[in-house]
Amino acid sequence: MGANTAENTNLRLKAVLDILAESVWSGATMNAGEVLAESIVRVPFNDHEAELLSGGIPRGHKTLTSASAKLVKAGWLVKGRSGWTIPEDGLRATVGFPDAEAFGAALDAGTPVPADVAVPTAPPVKAQVKKAAAAKKAAAPKKTAAPKKAAADVAEPKVAAAKVSAPKAKAVAKKAPTRKAPAKAAAASAVETLPQPDAVAIAGDFNKILGAAEDWAPQYDEAQMEFNPIVQLWTLTAELPAGFYTYKIALNRSWDENYGAFGARDGANHELNHDGGPVTITYSHATRDIVIG
Repeated sequence: MGANTAENTNLRLKAVLDILAESVWSGATMNAGEVLAESIVRVPFNDHEAELLSGGIPRGHKTLTSASAKLVKAGWLVKGRSGWTIPEDGLRATVGFPDAEAFGAALDAGTPVPADVAVPTAPPVKAQVKKAAAAKKAAAPKKTAAPKKAAADVAEPKVAAAKVSAPKAKAVAKKAPTRKAPAKAAAASAVETLPQPDAVAIAGDFNKILGAAEDWAPQYDEAQMEFNPIVQLWTLTAELPAGFYTYKIALNRSWDENYGAFGARDGANHELNHDGGPVTITYSHATRDIVIG
């Protein structure tokens, strides 16, 4: 961890790129909230950064989300509607500036990645492990090194093998039906529904417009979303005047568990620049994120 918030933020920004690079190499998919959360796990908040601001957002989280704009400006991060992605320059930055100090200095100064830095195709650690595994495999004795048998000895086992093969085939055929049970169990588990919270509220600065007694209060009925068990989504449709609104998703009528922008727990507020009229907000508990319709 760095000595202060600025150093910690640079460490987390580098972690953001490292995490996105790892997801590219592993084929895993992560939404922006998961990326931010993992970067905070790798570089935890100090006491000052852990202090909650208005809306229940940790100071360090707000600083990190704001600072992520520097990654976008540098061309190392792309923020899209479906989440964050890392372009080739971002991948090159993870190896072009390997330590946090060089990374932070380059980011603050707008220093481009050196032209001779190639796009990495795998994490350095994985490459070393792969190289070591290859060396180990080369050093290991080959299985084909078994003593050779005389031609006469080889000919007879063919007959024996023919006699043995039939019982084996029968045994396999007999056991085959028993393998269907795990397949059915797997299929059944694949359609199991995701456990859902008891209640999901949109708590923000327009709750009074919805009829609640106060804003930013997830306990009121007027702020609650409706759950559709078929599509596993929560929705709320409301008529709002034109304006700029901020809000968060709060579960079970309290702030104990809440989600903000990009589905980040205790994340920055969602923002809505509304032209006026009906608006539908949909929340997915699978991604912890919302969609405006």
